[in-house]
Amino acid sequence: MSKEKPITGNEAVSEAMRQINPDVVAAYPITPQSSIMEKFAKFVANGVVDSELITVESEHSAMSATIGAAAAGARAMTATSSVGLALMFEAVNAASGLRLPIVMPIVNRALSAPINIHCDHSDSMACRDAGWIQMYCEDGQEAYENTIMSIRICEDLKVMTPAMVCQDGFITSHGVQNTIIYDDASVRKFVGEHKPLFNLLDVDNPITIGAIELTDYFFETKRQQVEGMENAVKAFPKVAKEFSKITGHVYKHVEKYKTDDAEAIIVTMSSAAGTTKTVVDKLRKKGKKVGLLKIRTFRPFPYKEVGAALSNAKSVATLDRSFSFGAHAPLYGSVLNSVYCSGISAKLQSYVFGIGGRDLFDDDIMKTFNDLLTGKVGEREKYLGLRE
Repeated sequence: MSKEKPITGNEAVSEAMRQINPDVVAAYPITPQSSIMEKFAKFVANGVVDSELITVESEHSAMSATIGAAAAGARAMTATSSVGLALMFEAVNAASGLRLPIVMPIVNRALSAPINIHCDHSDSMACRDAGWIQMYCEDGQEAYENTIMSIRICEDLKVMTPAMVCQDGFITSHGVQNTIIYDDASVRKFVGEHKPLFNLLDVDNPITIGAIELTDYFFETKRQQVEGMENAVKAFPKVAKEFSKITGHVYKHVEKYKTDDAEAIIVTMSSAAGTTKTVVDKLRKKGKKVGLLKIRTFRPFPYKEVGAALSNAKSVATLDRSFSFGAHAPLYGSVLNSVYCSGISAKLQSYVFGIGGRDLFDDDIMKTFNDLLTGKVGEREKYLGLRE
């Protein structure tokens, strides 16, 4: 039986991991991710799962252990945040280059310096070209469901690409909300048994993992990663359709919220989408044609879906929770490409908000929509909540 209970976003991810029952989990604590592994460690200690829990000496070791387990044919997971993900970076690229279907929950937190333990997306955005699928979650329910779906997407033999499932540190990870945890048997049947194509422990069919490739084959190997990511675009809707039979929810690369007739649209990700929906509802009651486009999969980026969703808008704002120093903010740059390639005439405006956990208020969204509706667009990058 499915149960609805008040839990944090981190607890929701732990429940997903419990139902997935990975063969191996490597754990190292870092705020604000730590409680995911603390909760999962209790499941291990109480015999609720069969997982081998490895407590390692660093985040780099956590990813390295996960890579070793996945290469040996195990379903393996880990989780991290911020500088922990940065420390992993060498191994993060190795995981994708080896085409290992690892799912790693990320609790987004700012990168230092200065030291900050609160939310922005600088950690996962620093890895956006590392060859990992990236899914961003509005709330704990999505963090739970996206973690489960990612297993199936990553393990598709045409994909074989690792995934980060991202939620906002403290805002979502430690915020309590009613979350539906679906029937264990149904979820475990959906996830299925891991059937690796190759593994290091098959002594009758020995293989080499991570061999050196010089100029003769390296280019071709990386090109295959491109195909894996392209196949993830196709795999997602198939997996989502099957999972919806359990949840009743509709999952797409993007979520349109009152955009069909909207003249002004905000594009954003994660918890900011919830705040934006509240403001959209308020402005709609006043007769303003506004809407929200929420990005669920940032990698692979859904260019066609974004272009189609923005085709009737007159003005569009992107809200990024990270900088890209010396270049367009990450989400803005991708949306700009979507608009240009789709031949859309909408005017775009880039906003950066919430750096280092700075709060996003309804008034900030109101101001953004007011700018769009009054033609204050096309200016240099703007900032919400920045002290003058």
